[in-house]
Amino acid sequence: MYKTYQIKWCIIVVGILTISTLLLRPDVPRNVVWWQYLNYSFRLFIIVFTSWMIHGYFLTHQFEKLKSYGKYILSNLLSMVATFALGYLIYLLLPPNILGGKEIGFSTFAVARMHLTGSFFLSLICYVVIYSTHTNSALQNSKLENEMLGQEHLRAQLISLQQQISPHFLFNSLSTLKTIATDQPTKNYVIQLASVYRYVLNFNQHYLTPLREEISFIRSYLYIMNERFEEALQVDLQISEDYMEMKVPPLSLQLLIENAIKHNMISPEQPLQITIMTDDTPALTVKNNFQPKKVAEEGTGIGLKNIMERYKLLSGKTVSIVQDNGEFSVTLPLLQK
Repeated sequence: MYKTYQIKWCIIVVGILTISTLLLRPDVPRNVVWWQYLNYSFRLFIIVFTSWMIHGYFLTHQFEKLKSYGKYILSNLLSMVATFALGYLIYLLLPPNILGGKEIGFSTFAVARMHLTGSFFLSLICYVVIYSTHTNSALQNSKLENEMLGQEHLRAQLISLQQQISPHFLFNSLSTLKTIATDQPTKNYVIQLASVYRYVLNFNQHYLTPLREEISFIRSYLYIMNERFEEALQVDLQISEDYMEMKVPPLSLQLLIENAIKHNMISPEQPLQITIMTDDTPALTVKNNFQPKKVAEEGTGIGLKNIMERYKLLSGKTVSIVQDNGEFSVTLPLLQK
């Protein structure tokens, strides 16, 4: 809460207001009664802290039924009323608030109106300061996340370079193989393999890719997998055209399919059934019948973790993972940017 509400700046504001009051009052006597100023500072701190926490709450919480300007108006209105009411309550409960030989109270309507005006400006000052610090903090966090994302992207590129053996040479070799292949099934296989390899070569150039391109890549990838597993692997694509221009991290679907194949039994007698689907919400669900292998394969477990970390860095959104009723499903948010 300390970092979220920027309490340090609240204390700084109280200090500035207290010192400013002392410096700007020409009627402050030479024989200073320090406990009176401590009393004044304590009252001011309580009032400013209350206003600060109200503004902080409105800034750090979402209100679906309130537009942004409505939230700001309500925040200032509540802060003004709360600080005025709290000031009056303190006036009733604590010793007199004396500053410069004069009592600061609520003795007349004119004085009370002056306090109400003061509450308005105090609330406005608190709002401007906490909004500025909150915005600056958000910008710094965004900059840090972008730097982390850049580092992750660079690391992925380095790993890709380490794992690839003359990738363009291999891609050109596939193109040549397609030309010299004599039978059509071999040509088709090489074409799909080249399509997969082209996509993998290019994925490091982008953080996000349109769903349409990812699905096109997955069709080529599934062609290769079906040649390997035949009827043991059954994949059903149910993708609405409405979401095709939205975006996902590249290779995320391939990682999920690979994860399902790796951890489940797959045979003609027990086919692995994978469904890739969308519904009414902008999200993509990949689900499969859960039939874990008797002897689990060893692995680094980076597939799902990789996807979750990329979503966290790219959008702050979470990936939903559910295992229930003999079914394992992963839901990926579809992104606009």
